[in-house]
Amino acid sequence: MISAASLTVSRGDRILFSDLSLSLASGEALALTGANGAGKTSLLRTLAGFIRPDAGTIAFADLDLAEARANHIHWLGHLDGLKTGRRAREELAFQAHWSGATADGIAAAVDVLALEPLLDLEVRKLSAGQRRRLAFARLIASPRPIWLLDEPFAPLDARWRAALGLLMQAHLDKGGGLIAAVHDPLPLPARSLDIGAGR
Repeated sequence: MISAASLTVSRGDRILFSDLSLSLASGEALALTGANGAGKTSLLRTLAGFIRPDAGTIAFADLDLAEARANHIHWLGHLDGLKTGRRAREELAFQAHWSGATADGIAAAVDVLALEPLLDLEVRKLSAGQRRRLAFARLIASPRPIWLLDEPFAPLDARWRAALGLLMQAHLDKGGGLIAAVHDPLPLPARSLDIGAGR
C-alpha cells in the first residue's frame, strides 16, 4: 500500500533519522516505536506529505503521490485538530464532509463511537477522550485505505482503547492498513519499527 526508501528527515540542524525504509501491505498494521524525539511523528508527517524529506522516496502502490495523499490517507495527529468553538455535531459534519463522507457514513460513526449524547456540546466542553473519539469519527464516516495515527490511544480509557482496537482490526480485515506512532503496544497484531533513540 505504501513504501518508503532511504528516508532522511531533519529538524533544524539535527538529523532525526537517516536511510530509513519501510513498507505497509494491505491488512497490515505497523507500530512506530522509539524514544521521545526520535522522529516518530515526523515520519508520519513525512508520509502524509506535511514534511519534505531531505532524501529518499515515498510511493503509494500504483497511485500518484498527490492523489494518494488527497484521497487514500486519513491522518490523525497527536492533537485532535478540532475547532473548540463549534458544537461537536458541526465539527463532525465539517470534517467528515471534507473527507468525502455521506450522511449514512456519519450516522454510522456516531453510532459506533457513541457520540450522540455529545453532539450538541461545544467541543471545548468535551473531555480529552471524548474529543479523541470525535476526531476518530471521520475515519469511520469516510473510509480510506491508509490510516496514519499519532499516539491514537493517548487520552482514552481502557474501554475505548479496546473499542478502537476492534475498529482498527475491522479496518485491517477489510484490506486497509495503518501506521501508528505508539509508546504502548497496539491492541492488535502489528509489526514494529524502532525509529531509534532520541538524540
